[in-house]
Amino acid sequence: MTANVEAKVEETPKVTLIAGDGIGPEITRATQRLLAAAGARVTWEEQVAGVTGVERAGDPLPSATIESIARNKVALKGPLGTPIGGGFRSVNVALRQHFDLYANVRPVRTLVGVPSRYTDVDLIVVRENTEDIYSGVEHYVGPGRNAAESIAIITRHGSERIVAYALELAIARGRKKVTLVHKANILKMSNGLFLDVGREVAKRYPQIAFNDMIVDATCMKLVTNPTQFDVIVTMNLFGDILSDLTAGLVGGLGVAPGGNIGREAAIFEAVHGTAPDIAGKGIANPTALMLSAAMMLDHLGQGSVADAVRAGVTAALAGPHRTGDLGGDANTERFTDACIAALPK
Repeated sequence: MTANVEAKVEETPKVTLIAGDGIGPEITRATQRLLAAAGARVTWEEQVAGVTGVERAGDPLPSATIESIARNKVALKGPLGTPIGGGFRSVNVALRQHFDLYANVRPVRTLVGVPSRYTDVDLIVVRENTEDIYSGVEHYVGPGRNAAESIAIITRHGSERIVAYALELAIARGRKKVTLVHKANILKMSNGLFLDVGREVAKRYPQIAFNDMIVDATCMKLVTNPTQFDVIVTMNLFGDILSDLTAGLVGGLGVAPGGNIGREAAIFEAVHGTAPDIAGKGIANPTALMLSAAMMLDHLGQGSVADAVRAGVTAALAGPHRTGDLGGDANTERFTDACIAALPK
C-alpha cells in the first residue's frame, strides 16, 4: 500500500475522460486546454456516464466506460447528475465500489483571491470510500413505506487500509498529524471497531502524531480553528460531510479538488454539482477540475507539470480574472486564458 500514488506508466498514458453533465463539458474543455499548455503528457479517451450516459447509451454507467477505466487505470471526471429520491443510483458511488476506490482524498487549502473566512487553512480529508452507510444495504420494513432501514457496514479490513493510507499519505506529504474522526461514544460497535483498528494501525507509524475526535466536536473545531488539523481520516458518511465542510472553509466546492484511489485504478473528479442553471453559458468555474487534474498528474508521475498547473490556477485566482461565483466577472475562457498566461515559464 502506498499513499504517494505516483503510478509508473508509459511515456504518454491514456486517460479515460468523462466530461459529465451540465457544466461538465465546459470545465472539461478548459482543463484540457490548461493541461496541454502546461505540457502534460496525456492521451484522452472520451466516455460518458450519468444523465449523458442515459441519453447517448441508454445507461448511466455504460459498459464501454467501465471497460475504458479498467483498461487505462486512470480517469478524469466532471460532475454527474443523480436523481434525488428515485431514478438511477449514484454513478459516483457505483464507480468507487466497482473499482474498489477505497480512499477518497480531498485536500483543501486557502487560495489568495478566493473569498473565505480564513487565511491559512491547509489540510487533507481522507475518507473511506466503499463501506459504511453507503454500502447500499437498505430496505423498507413492514408493509407499505412506513419505515426504512439502512445498514452501516464497517470492516476491520476497510478500516485498516484507510487509516494506513492516511498515515502513509501524511509521511509522503510531509504532514505531522493524523486525526481519526468517529462517533464511537454512541455507535460503540461499528464506530468502535473503526477506532480500535485505527489505534492499532497508528502504532506502526510512531513518526506521525495520532489522535481521535468525536465527529460533532470535530465540526465545531473546524469552524472555530481549522488550523489545528492536518490530515483527517474517517468513515464514509462523516467523510462526505466533513470534506464538504472543509471545502467551505476555503471558498466552496468550486475550488476543491478530489481523487478516488484504489490499488488498480484511480478517478479524479470535480466534486461540485452539475449547475444546470448556468450550463452552456460559458461562465462556469473550472478551478476544481483543474486542481483535480493536477492531482491526477501527480498520480501519473508528472509532478512538475502538476505543480505548474497549480501555480497557474493559484496565480489566476489571485488576479483580476476570477469567475462570477468567486466575485469576478470573467467567463470560463478568460479565466482559463489567465491560468495559461500564469504558467511558470
